[in-house]
Parts: sequence; C-alpha cells; structure tokens
Amino acid sequence: MPYRPTEQTRRSAQAKRAAMLAAARGLVADAGFSAATVTAIAEGSGVSVGSVYSYFDNRDTLLAEVFRDAAEYEFAQVSAAVEAADGPIARLDALICTFADRALRGRRLAWSLLFEPVIPAVDTERLRLRRWYRELCVRVIADGVAAGVFADQDPDVTASALLGAISESLVGVLDPDMPDPDLLIATIRAFCFRALGALPPPEKEKS
Repeated sequence: MPYRPTEQTRRSAQAKRAAMLAAARGLVADAGFSAATVTAIAEGSGVSVGSVYSYFDNRDTLLAEVFRDAAEYEFAQVSAAVEAADGPIARLDALICTFADRALRGRRLAWSLLFEPVIPAVDTERLRLRRWYRELCVRVIADGVAAGVFADQDPDVTASALLGAISESLVGVLDPDMPDPDLLIATIRAFCFRALGALPPPEKEKS
C-alpha cells in the first residue's frame, strides 16, 4: 500500500519548509544572499543539510523563492501607498517616498534586493520586480500627462529614467551610518518632480 501523508505530517512538513525560508530570509536581511548558504539555513532552522534538499531542489530555487517573497511584500507596500493617494501628483510622491523610505530603513535588505550580485535564478526574479515598478510608474506618469499636471512626454521612457534615478541615488547610501535619510528623500523627490515638469507637494509633517 502506498504511503499517504496524514494531516499532521503535512503540517509538520509545511512548518519545516516555512522555518527554512524564514531562516534564509533572516540571513539575507542581516548579511545578504551570499550569507544564505545551505549550511547556515539548515543551522538557522534546526534541520540537517540533507533536509533542506528534501524540500528544495537546490539552493538557487530556495533563494529565488526568498527573493520573490520579499520583493512581493515590498512592492505591495509601495503599490498600496500609491493607490491610496489622490491624484497623479500625490501618487508619484507616494511612490518616490515610500520606496526610498523603506529602502533607507531596511538598508541591508534593500541592497540585497536591488544591487547585490546574485545567482541567475535570483536575477530573474529581480528583473520581474523591476518590471512591476516600471509598470506602476508608467501608469502614474500617464495619468499625470493626461490630467495636464505633468509635461507631455513618453511615460514608458520617463518611467525607466525616473526609477533609474531613484535607484542610483540610493547606491552607496544604503548604509546604517548615513546621517540624514530624510534629506536624501527630499532631494530625490524634488529632482523627480522637476524632471516631470511639476512641483512636488508640500512635505507632510512627521508625527
């Protein structure tokens, strides 16, 4: 008779797999993808190295899933802020500020997601992440052009340029010792709005 897993064994297997992913996420958040070795993941989740390979085909597959989960969560936060804003100006401001603020307050993870040299399986996920942000930015810019609040321009080209400017502005400053992240965000948002031919909205007072 073939073995059939019980509900208890299925729950146990799910818990072990979740523990391995959580251990890998913690390693990436603390020290980047290079630190998430199979040995370190096994130690962090309290299983053997062999057990890791029982749940994942290889390290590449595991890390691609870790990247995908983290990227989807971060994008969801930015997307939600954009959708909650009223009008193209506010929506662009939400995109810039939410993206930059989350990156600067989770610098090690942001570096890993955006810039760290990674294996091809993870890089494939990174390209997908960039496409999501570009599509979101295109929609915001196109709405602003249609409403007449942004200068007439090609939203596809401008979205790529704008996201490149935001990302490049963060290179080298995703560093816990950076003194004034708020000043950097203010500079980025001012540049982006000038590039679109609009004035940024007044900054919100911090509570």
